[in-house]
Amino acid sequence: MTVRPYLVNGEWRTGEGTFEVKSPFDDSVVAEVAVPTPADVEEAMATAASTFEESKKLPVWARSEALDHISKRLGETVDENAELIAREGGKPVKWAKVEATRAISTFRWASEVIRHGDDELMRLDTEQALGSRVGVLRRFPLGPVLGITPFNFPLNLVAHKVAPALGVGAPITVKPASATPIGSLRLAEFFHETDLPKGMYQVLPVSSKVADGMARDERFRKISFTGSSEIGWYLKGLDPKKRVTLELGGNAGVIVHSDADLDFAAQRIAFGGYYQAGQSCISVQRVYVASDVYDRFAELLTKQVQQLKVGDPLDPTVDVGPVIQRSEVDRIGGWVQEAVSQGAEILTGGTGEGPFFQPTLLSDVTPEMKVCREEIFGPVVTISPYETFEDALKLVNDSRFGLQAGVFTNDIDRAFEAHRTIEVGGVIINDVSAFRADQMPYGGSKDSGFGREGLRFAMEEMTEPRIMVLSHVPL
Repeated sequence: MTVRPYLVNGEWRTGEGTFEVKSPFDDSVVAEVAVPTPADVEEAMATAASTFEESKKLPVWARSEALDHISKRLGETVDENAELIAREGGKPVKWAKVEATRAISTFRWASEVIRHGDDELMRLDTEQALGSRVGVLRRFPLGPVLGITPFNFPLNLVAHKVAPALGVGAPITVKPASATPIGSLRLAEFFHETDLPKGMYQVLPVSSKVADGMARDERFRKISFTGSSEIGWYLKGLDPKKRVTLELGGNAGVIVHSDADLDFAAQRIAFGGYYQAGQSCISVQRVYVASDVYDRFAELLTKQVQQLKVGDPLDPTVDVGPVIQRSEVDRIGGWVQEAVSQGAEILTGGTGEGPFFQPTLLSDVTPEMKVCREEIFGPVVTISPYETFEDALKLVNDSRFGLQAGVFTNDIDRAFEAHRTIEVGGVIINDVSAFRADQMPYGGSKDSGFGREGLRFAMEEMTEPRIMVLSHVPL
C-alpha cells in the first residue's frame, strides 16, 4: 500500500514510520499514513510564523481565487471524497456525500465573504471637541492558526478551519484526528495546486502529545479546536494570551409540542439522532414531548427508528453505520444497561454487535441518568413527557452543555420564547438540533464551547479590529 505523505512547507514528506487508518466497519486498512518527525513539526511551526509576514499582505483576489479553486476541485471529486469519508470514518455513504458536498460550499462561502468585505468608514466628527476626523476600521489576522479536528467530519470540519484561515490571510497547520486524517490530506492536495504561499496550509498527523506541545508554542497565536470538552477547556487554560475557539460536546434536547406536525417531527428525529450513529455533538439525544401527544409520538418515533437500516457504510441504502471503535460499542451498551437498571425502558434497540450499536430509543428516563446527563456520542435517544412548554424549556436547559436545540411548534410566540430562554448557541425551530447551514454562526455556551465558527464568524475569531484615524479631514 502506498504511504500517504503529509505536507510541510509545500513539500510532501514521509517522515519516520507510519500508522494504519482502519475502517471501523471491517477493520480493513484504508490507508497507511506517514508520521512527521520532530524536525518536521518544528519546521512547520517556523514556516507558519515566517509565512505570516507574506500571507497577511495578500490581496483579496489572490485569497479568493485560491478558495474558489479548492471549492471547484472538491466539486469535481465529490463522489471520490464521499467514499473516502465512508471508508475511513464509517459514515454511511449517503451522508458522506452530504458532507463532501457541504465542503464545496464551505470554501465557496469563504470566498464570497472576503470578496464582500467588512471594512468600515466611521465619521468621528460627532462632537465639536473631536474635530474633523474619520476612522477607517479594518480587521487583520491575529497570526498563525493551529487547527485540531475530530474524527466525525473528516473533510468539512477541517474545511471550517482551513477556509476562513486562508480567507483572512492566516497560515494554518492542521492536526487531524488519527482515526480519520485522509480528509485533511485531500484538502492539502487541492491547496497545493493554488498560488498561495506554500506555508499557508500544512498537515501534521501527529500524536496528541505532540499536538500538546504545538498548542503551547507561542508562534501559534490562535487555536481552533473541535473535540471533547475535557481537552478543549484544557487547551484554553494553557495560555491566557492565546486566542482559542472551542467547539465541544453536547447532549442536545429537542421539544415536540402538541401543535407540531408529529409525523414530520418523528422522521426528523429519527434522522437527527442516528444518521452519524449518534457521533455528532449536535445529534438529538434528549426528546421532550407534550404529555397529551406523548404516547402517540412515542409510537411514531419507535416505528421510524425501527425502519433505519444498519450496515456497510458503502451501501447507499444504509442509514446507520458503525461506531468508530469497538470499545465505544461496549461503553454505549454499558450506559444503556445502567439506565435500564435504574428504571429506563428500551422501546427499540439496546444491543451492540461487532462494530454496530443498534439504534436505540429509551423511555422512563430521569435527568440524573448518564444517558441524559452526559454526551453519549452513540445512536441512543431518550424520550420523556412534559406538562407545560415552560417545563420543557427547563428540561432542555437542565444540562451542563449548550450547543444546539430543536423545537417543533407552530406557535410563533413559543418559538421566540424558546429562542430567548434556551441557553444554547442555536435554536432550530421545526427541525432537529442536528441542522447546520455552513454559513451560520455555530458554537455553544456552558461546557459546549467558546466562540463561533461559520465562515464570517470564524474569520472574526481569527482576526482583530484595528482602526486608523485620519485627522483634520475636510469632511
